[in-house]
Amino acid sequence: MSRAFVNEDSGTDALPERPVSPARNLVTRRGLALIEREIEVLREALATATVAGDRDAIARASRDLRYWSARRASAEPVDPPAEAERITLGMAVTIEDEQGRRRSYRLVGEDEAEPRAGRIGWSAPVARLLLGRAVGDEVELPFGTAEIVAIDPRPEPVDSPPAPQR
Repeated sequence: MSRAFVNEDSGTDALPERPVSPARNLVTRRGLALIEREIEVLREALATATVAGDRDAIARASRDLRYWSARRASAEPVDPPAEAERITLGMAVTIEDEQGRRRSYRLVGEDEAEPRAGRIGWSAPVARLLLGRAVGDEVELPFGTAEIVAIDPRPEPVDSPPAPQR
């Protein structure tokens, strides 16, 4: 094999960049705080890896730092109106399906979505069906028809932790 196709600088292949969503980067205040916290952690990880001379760790931290820095630069913080009647980003929404089962979701920015914790990104199909709706509206969701029974416009606390990583 020709040496022209061998990367001699590193024992590993270059890491691909993390894809950045083409959608607007709408975030809650909590989401913005999580982005800023991630940037701090990655800066520390990069410094540690640099001191240790760990090329793989430097590459991972650098790539992730580029991603989160781009997300911070494009972030558009959104605060839900205090007296809102229509669903917007940052709100908690409770729906009831035809069998009487209730589910609650909080509409959040793409990067802070945690479906297991009930946080769904604003650009997700279910969230898009809920945005702009009001209590009493019926929506056709993938699992059937549901009625919006409650809206909580209070923003999630900035210091509420993310769900544990699995």
